[in-house]
Amino acid sequence: MKLKTFAGGIHPPDNKQWSSHKAIEDCPLPAEFVVPLAQHIGAPSVACVEIGQHVAKGQEIGTAKGFVSVPVHAPTSGEVIAIEYRSHPWGPSLPAIVIKSDGDDRWSTELQPADPADLSANDMIERVRQAGVVGMGGAAFPAHVKMSPPPEKKVRTLIFNGVECEPYLTADHRMMLEEPERILQGMALLQSVFGAERVVIGIEANKSDAIALFEKHCLGTAVEVVALKVKYPQGAEKQLIAAVTGKEVPSGGLPMDIGVAVHNVSTAAAVTDAVIHGRPLIERICTVTGPAIREPKNLRIRIGTLLSHLVEVCGGLVEQPGKIVLGGPMMGFTQLGFNAPATKGTSGLLLLRTQDIDPRPEGPCIRCARCVQACPIRIMPTTIAAYARRNLLAEAAEYCAMDCIECGSCSYVCPAAIPLVQSIRYGKAAILAEKRKSS
Repeated sequence: MKLKTFAGGIHPPDNKQWSSHKAIEDCPLPAEFVVPLAQHIGAPSVACVEIGQHVAKGQEIGTAKGFVSVPVHAPTSGEVIAIEYRSHPWGPSLPAIVIKSDGDDRWSTELQPADPADLSANDMIERVRQAGVVGMGGAAFPAHVKMSPPPEKKVRTLIFNGVECEPYLTADHRMMLEEPERILQGMALLQSVFGAERVVIGIEANKSDAIALFEKHCLGTAVEVVALKVKYPQGAEKQLIAAVTGKEVPSGGLPMDIGVAVHNVSTAAAVTDAVIHGRPLIERICTVTGPAIREPKNLRIRIGTLLSHLVEVCGGLVEQPGKIVLGGPMMGFTQLGFNAPATKGTSGLLLLRTQDIDPRPEGPCIRCARCVQACPIRIMPTTIAAYARRNLLAEAAEYCAMDCIECGSCSYVCPAAIPLVQSIRYGKAAILAEKRKSS
């Protein structure tokens, strides 16, 4: 089998052996949930409940404000005991709704199932919006926005991302093995919405069991199963498109500009829940893993569960972690502790020991160009980072800083341990801030 891939990229150890063989377990419910109102790209939702109010599981507790926004829902039934600033995975404390569970876990009676045959494309998009579905691969971009391209941007190729190229993470892999029907239903619904002519699911070759299972399920259907080379960041949207179609998303453009849309396999499963069962996005699969955790697991967790509870469910710590990462080691966010809650974008909790962390201090750039060779976007990371550090924003923008996908490949291969991706991230934020000032 010839494996497809993209130009550039790196080959870090995948370290998936910790949890790839662990079946999904339902995480026991905590006594209290902290549900952030900001969990996605775009405008955060606004609380629509009051302190002391009793809410049902799946009830809307935060209303979307604007098109690029989604509502949030109660992860269980119980009493709203606080609406206040709480620790957030993104760094600063942000508004959240705190719910004390009543132990009943009772669904809201307002949620109603539907037959997709009776729904138009717009009806399905609206049910996805009302359910608060976002991209589950980590970006957390509102799914209904992605499902609503302008009429002149016809999506002809629909790609489902089953790659999961981040080291350590195995949540999508386990979902593909254990819940393929739920994913396939969502794939069919999304194909119906887009009217796509070609449907592809891309899976990395290190998940041969998932490839075989989907080839069996897709036999005789229009869905193509494409095996991909094991390489990071194979699961990045633009790199996946390049590997599957051979097409390149233009600089500053979107996949729809070349007639393509990409959705994560977990997003497809969430679309099934929203459209067919009328259930909002209140839970997801999360990999809790790493050498500092006693028992790595793939857990089905409710949104708003504190990270400390996930650690407890996995048997606690083997030793005090040297680094706590929400997500994978390449694109995840370092946490200061376990006080933050899981959000819709929480695909993993990684606990590393001190000896697992590279202690090298930053050195001078030796102009080796390894970052340029590794960059999957084919830009010049060291040049952009140098401009960003000096606040030469126009120059950084001229070298296509905004095209950086922040995959971390450049930082990984840099022999001088220069934090390239962090500098570029700062530069991108500064460029956007300057644009907002001038507009």
